[in-house]
Amino acid sequence: MSLPFSTLPPTARVSPTPFTVSIPKQQLEELETLIRLSKLAPHTYENSQLDSKYGVTTDWLVAMKDQWLRSYKWKASENRFNGFPQWTTKIEEITIHFVGLFSERTDAIPILLIHGWPGSFLEFLPILELFRDQYTPSTLPYHLIVPSLPGYTFSSGPPLDRNFGTQDIARVLDQLMRNIGFESGYVAQGGDIGSRIARELVVDYESCKAAHFNVVFMSQPVGVTDDNLSDSEKLGLARMNEFVTLGTGYATEHGTRPSTIGHVISSNPMALLAWVGEKFLEWVDDPLSPEHILESITLYWLTETFPRSIYTYRQNYPRPPISSANDSRWYIKKPMGFSAFPKELASIPRSWIETSGNLVYWADHSKGGHFAALEQPEALKNDLTEFVEQVWPTIVKP
Repeated sequence: MSLPFSTLPPTARVSPTPFTVSIPKQQLEELETLIRLSKLAPHTYENSQLDSKYGVTTDWLVAMKDQWLRSYKWKASENRFNGFPQWTTKIEEITIHFVGLFSERTDAIPILLIHGWPGSFLEFLPILELFRDQYTPSTLPYHLIVPSLPGYTFSSGPPLDRNFGTQDIARVLDQLMRNIGFESGYVAQGGDIGSRIARELVVDYESCKAAHFNVVFMSQPVGVTDDNLSDSEKLGLARMNEFVTLGTGYATEHGTRPSTIGHVISSNPMALLAWVGEKFLEWVDDPLSPEHILESITLYWLTETFPRSIYTYRQNYPRPPISSANDSRWYIKKPMGFSAFPKELASIPRSWIETSGNLVYWADHSKGGHFAALEQPEALKNDLTEFVEQVWPTIVKP
């Protein structure tokens, strides 16, 4: 029996293959053995700092290892994932996995939700749950599509014989949306790397009619001063500068030696937990649950996501001459919306972001960090639907 919200619109050009998450028992047993046998580093001054100034602590890893072995249950996660309709489809020889809630309404508005690193389709499941609880297939006002980016989880990796970057991802995702019936228009939403992809979609592809962001990566625009910044904006810039100075070592490694770090992290599940778990600890406002962190790390390990997912960082090394959102090439002429969460890593003032596009919607929040869809799903859902309802009538005529 098919799940609710699993009927694609009649305008779909393709029939994607229904997908069910099912990891073989042997693979799960191998992971358990590797966790159990994994050796941790000896105590040092650096890994003993309670404020985690130098990274994750030994005590945290020991506790998480114990929980991973004793109480975390992958099958419970698998059952949760399989409560949502999922498919795979082939685009440019890449298998794209996606989760979706499809409406039966002929006027439903398509929304593409784009994750980043170290995220996955899991980021948007809390928002999908909210929509699923609020609506039925016959009343849902939107089609909600959450793809796994190439190289992530159940999508196959980028080509082995040529370069592949965020503009290639944008091309593939636009093709996905047109294939499943939305050539006439859709809205893109993104944070982290997803924000860069969403910008490329809305600038370069006619079918993408508007974009909503919860982060924008850009340098200070020429001619824009900091004279009238609010206290919260000043704090945001200070936090961003601290992150750039002390928190970007991982990105340098991803961008300059992705092969080496890919091999290192793929050799040991505890290494993956340390490398990725650090981000789930540091990049949030309120802590994520240990269960969520273990679920994300387990998914990454079982699908060999890490070495296949960090390729987009190469685009920033060496720095291209023009790379930021205040480049006129990437100015958004279509409607643009933004949700500001106070603990975002790149906390950019509104006056900067206004120079990067046709900003018609803005929402400030008092809580939330880099993983807004996970941390504040209700707030992001409300902002996104407000933005879409505001702009859609002006861009898609009946």
